[in-house]
Amino acid sequence: MFYFVKTPGWLQKLYKRCTWQIAGADKVLYITFDDGPHPVITPIVLDELKKYGARATFFCVGKNVLDYPQVYTRILDEGHAVGNHSFSHLNGWKTANGEYLADIAKAKKNIDSDLFRPPYGKATRFQQKVLSGKGFHLKIVMWTVLSGDFDPSITPVQCFGNVTRNAGNGSIVVFHDSEKANARMCYALPLVLKYFSDRGYRFEKIPGLKR
Repeated sequence: MFYFVKTPGWLQKLYKRCTWQIAGADKVLYITFDDGPHPVITPIVLDELKKYGARATFFCVGKNVLDYPQVYTRILDEGHAVGNHSFSHLNGWKTANGEYLADIAKAKKNIDSDLFRPPYGKATRFQQKVLSGKGFHLKIVMWTVLSGDFDPSITPVQCFGNVTRNAGNGSIVVFHDSEKANARMCYALPLVLKYFSDRGYRFEKIPGLKR
């Protein structure tokens, strides 16, 4: 499968409504997780983050929040941020606008956040305009670096290298707390945390909108 490990500048400029990286304090990394919460994998992630005093952002699928409310609550109780990742993990490019927006609104009822990441990173310009407008008032968060943990064609070592070679100050990094990504994520995440911690980085959650 083809994807950019590091999002090129031209793509970031093309979708200006989206947040791709965060300028600010030196040596800060923003680690994010998509597709959870998962009853087994998400607690493993939370335990690992706790070892480094790391804060992260979890873009949650609404259906999973309803299925595993205790895990969702633990994410919040331990100081992490959550974001809306739709209710049914729909692809915005392949879904009618009405259905897509209704699915996100449904998730919003159970995910208390003004952060949103489109599943697969795919939302049309119209969808982005509506979601960032007055009706939804969501901050659309994409990424600087994909770990590639979802890609079965790469090894766990390559997943680790994708992050360490491409992430830097202000980068938003994507992992997944999902069964598909589990082997690569569980190998790479502890090493990524150690690698950047040893180099003086802090791990922060993505800030919401300023109102």
